[in-house]
Amino acid sequence: MEKKTQIGKTDLYVNPIGLGTNAVGGHNLFPNLDEAAGKELVLTGLENGINFLDTAFIYGPKRSEEIIGEVVKERGNRADIVIATKAAHKYVGDEIVLDNSPEFLKQSVEESLQRLQTDYIDLFYIHFPDTDTPKDEAVGALKQLKDEGKIRAIGVSNFTLDQVKEANKDGYVDVVQGEYNLISREAEKDFFPYALNQQISFIPYFPLAKGILTGKYRVDTDLTGRRGKFFEKPLYEQTLEKVEVLRTIATSKDVEIAHLVLAWYLTREAIDVIIPGAKNATQVLNNLKTLDVQLSVEEIQTIDLIFQED
Repeated sequence: MEKKTQIGKTDLYVNPIGLGTNAVGGHNLFPNLDEAAGKELVLTGLENGINFLDTAFIYGPKRSEEIIGEVVKERGNRADIVIATKAAHKYVGDEIVLDNSPEFLKQSVEESLQRLQTDYIDLFYIHFPDTDTPKDEAVGALKQLKDEGKIRAIGVSNFTLDQVKEANKDGYVDVVQGEYNLISREAEKDFFPYALNQQISFIPYFPLAKGILTGKYRVDTDLTGRRGKFFEKPLYEQTLEKVEVLRTIATSKDVEIAHLVLAWYLTREAIDVIIPGAKNATQVLNNLKTLDVQLSVEEIQTIDLIFQED
């Protein structure tokens, strides 16, 4: 069994490679998802040492939590699995609004417990900030649920640093989830120092920058349908040049570029665990190869310098 790592100051111990499950039942996020494949990939992860599953109400919506609940129940050993989920999205008719009110968060936890078929959630995040609720009040509601044993750790996601500080006024925040990758490194300047000071664990999303940091994109790749800042010029071409330098390092170590990148994130002091996603069982097993990558101090520094801001 792989060595477990502690998530910040929590009592949660996980494989450093977790599993992001927005493609498990996330029918509103991905077209033509196969639920059987989703169940298989979660089960494959659990059977091969992954014990940290990251989901959310809005993946589906609801369906990702339901599938994970089914797999965990069928497999048993709930105590060996660390489940993270999130809430903030509320349907008002056909519209989605964000709600961090204590009442809504408490209701969301109860509903997630039912979908996950469990009596506790290991890590519960406020998924996005709303505009009205004082963040310390929102977290205070989650602290009550933690005291009741319904959740074990408290997280916030997509918060600004000021919002995180407000949320953590009483020291109750355990985890911050936010964007971080070799292209978007802003978190190093603001979130990382604060997180380290407060013993908060930072869990990055978009770790592979929508696939650009895997090496699968080339200058002549057809980008039809690809949207977002990572695919905009000149950033896209500049990133591809840097990825080619990574390719040289990865080839010399006989590993994939994605494994090299993910392993580098685990050298960051503020990061305890990463949650790359997967769309099938093969990708889950491939993500786990990251654990075999050994980076020297020189290699860590080289990768850092390649992606320093120009």
